[in-house]
Amino acid sequence: MIIKKAISLPKTVLSGSILGLLLGLAAVLPLSAQQSPQYLASNIPLDVDAIYEAITPIDEYTPITRAVLSQLVRNHYSEVQVNDDFSSLMLDRYIERLDPSRIYFTQADIDEFEEYRFELDDMLRAGDVNAGFEMYNRYRQRVIERMVYSLRRIEEDETPFDFTVEESLIIDRSEEPWPTSLAELEDLWRKRVKSNVLNAVLADEETSMEEIRADLSERYRSQLSQLLKNDQREVFQSYMDTMTMVVDPHTQYYLPQAAENFNMNMSLQLQGIGAVLTTENEYTEVVSIVTGGPADLAGELQPNDRITAVAQGDGDFVDVIGWRVDDVVQLIRGEKGSVVRLNVIPSSAENDFEQRIISITRDTVQLENQSAKSEIIEVERDGEIFNIGVIELPTFYIDFAAYQNRDPNYRSTTRDVRNLLEELKEQNVDGVVVDLRNNGGGSLSEANSLVGLFIDRGPTVQVMDAENNNIVQGDSDPGMVYDGPLAVLVNRLSASASEIFAGAIQDYQRGVVLGSQTFGKGTVQELIPMGSGQLKITRAKFYRISGESTQFRGVLPDVDFPDIYDVSEEIGEEALDSALPWDTIETTSFYRPFADLQPLLPTLVSRHEQRLQGDPDFIYINAQIQKALENRADNTLSLNRETLLAERAENDAWRLRTLNARRTAKGEEPYASVEEMDNSDEVEDVTAINTPGLDEVAEDEDEELDPYLRESGNVLVDMIELQRSNVFTFAAE
Repeated sequence: MIIKKAISLPKTVLSGSILGLLLGLAAVLPLSAQQSPQYLASNIPLDVDAIYEAITPIDEYTPITRAVLSQLVRNHYSEVQVNDDFSSLMLDRYIERLDPSRIYFTQADIDEFEEYRFELDDMLRAGDVNAGFEMYNRYRQRVIERMVYSLRRIEEDETPFDFTVEESLIIDRSEEPWPTSLAELEDLWRKRVKSNVLNAVLADEETSMEEIRADLSERYRSQLSQLLKNDQREVFQSYMDTMTMVVDPHTQYYLPQAAENFNMNMSLQLQGIGAVLTTENEYTEVVSIVTGGPADLAGELQPNDRITAVAQGDGDFVDVIGWRVDDVVQLIRGEKGSVVRLNVIPSSAENDFEQRIISITRDTVQLENQSAKSEIIEVERDGEIFNIGVIELPTFYIDFAAYQNRDPNYRSTTRDVRNLLEELKEQNVDGVVVDLRNNGGGSLSEANSLVGLFIDRGPTVQVMDAENNNIVQGDSDPGMVYDGPLAVLVNRLSASASEIFAGAIQDYQRGVVLGSQTFGKGTVQELIPMGSGQLKITRAKFYRISGESTQFRGVLPDVDFPDIYDVSEEIGEEALDSALPWDTIETTSFYRPFADLQPLLPTLVSRHEQRLQGDPDFIYINAQIQKALENRADNTLSLNRETLLAERAENDAWRLRTLNARRTAKGEEPYASVEEMDNSDEVEDVTAINTPGLDEVAEDEDEELDPYLRESGNVLVDMIELQRSNVFTFAAE
């Protein structure tokens, strides 16, 4: 939740420390008009001394730094101590921010930076940011040196690349030692260039080496050109981001231009595809998909996919590897109705040459696309048909403009779900599943009022502020709209308001929570104007009525479903540096559980696990999860052509074997070859399987039901059967 002083804004929850931007909803930091030196990518001279120029801070940054640091100490939720420990952590984080893959700095550079280990706190109190600029300038110099080296290898050195040698490249170098010499660094970059060439060779066997060299030359020159665009504002913004994120990942200072664009984020007015991006190891990586946006509706782009190139309509692709994320955003943005094509490396890919092209029609995110939808699914059990209502809720929304204008027909989550529940009751559903998968949050008031549809009355959430004031919010209206069997389906991307709702339902034992551990975003941010800029600072923390925080740990389900997102180390609050910890406060008084579901849970879990052992879809999902774990454990990439081809053939065979096992178990004809499989429309990516999509089910009766919804329906039927057996009393007296 974000509260903005002096300005009325929707209380939107930001799920995660997002260094990237919302495409079509995103901030873009404008480039400086004083970039120097200025070169077109095509005519950058391959001379480090000619193109390197240090960037220096301006005087205005001194009072800004002091003011931001003062706000952190006085107003942050946690007690911030700006001392030697703060300085030491900030130094490590800034170095990691500049060179996360340890491919630019040498150990000698790191040793020089050690002089600031316990000095940054004193410098920041004085408003001195010279250390940050000095380290950035060294980084800038090292990047230029490496790009010049790479360009010379591609453009000037005609020595053939030998792909018969058995050597490999470490993929994730974040835990590797820093290179100790120039020779070691150049050998690392020799392998990186060779890997890029080999990837290009394997991606298209018909491309000539001359064409590959030309393409890579264009890529490297583009990366170098991107670096040369950076100015003092971007260096200062990065240094301030490092300082604030030492405190927590959701606290951030915005320079005037960034503040203006952040406010545009909140208004949801710009046109694009609706995705959150960040920069990860020179790639533009998808953090999450905006529910109801064009990318979500297209259904192909997934979290952790990496975008390598962008094309307008049927035009040529522009390679964006190494680009700044805001410049990638500029390419992806465009007029409503126009088409953008993305060349991506899927999150499930084993090698960088496994790429696919995704076409998305640009549009704005409409409230209608984010609104709640319902459907009835049928679950057969021992010859009896159970009708289970499903309410898909992409976000917690409210039409603030209509509400403030006193429009009696304003749209909101609670109003829409109330109507859907009444319709489902008229159709005599046997139970209801509230699907909160991928729901990143939204309006806190709507999360509270939505709980009220399922309970009589009582507290729903506690909000503890920086002054230890505990504000309890809840439902004061007596009566329930729906009092039957209930389940809440969540996944790793269910965050903030979703966690408040799921946690309240679980605490009241009103229903069972199904799925996987949620995101764990349980903090509240406030926007404080600071001149023409602004500071987003964490000021409060959410707690469940049981006293447990939703922060860091999120909500743990009563019945676990396998989730590919759990394999990723990049998703979830616990993956963010300096995330505030999970803790507890006192339980809220004056709430009474709806029922005693605890004795029921072992039976529900046991039946669920038995079904999954013979379920072709979940067998397939678990196989992909295991494969992803194996891929993550393998941190090397071969630079031998035959070895890579063998790995690709082995992976293709595994995909064919695994998918055919699923098809055979479901009574479908297996694919005869990898080519037939790749040319089919069948979903192979397990992340797409775990994506809500009632529209498809409603439009095509033959469409297979989402296995997560099917199993949720089965769990609810288990509850109903146990209720009939008087295992527990559903309604509390």
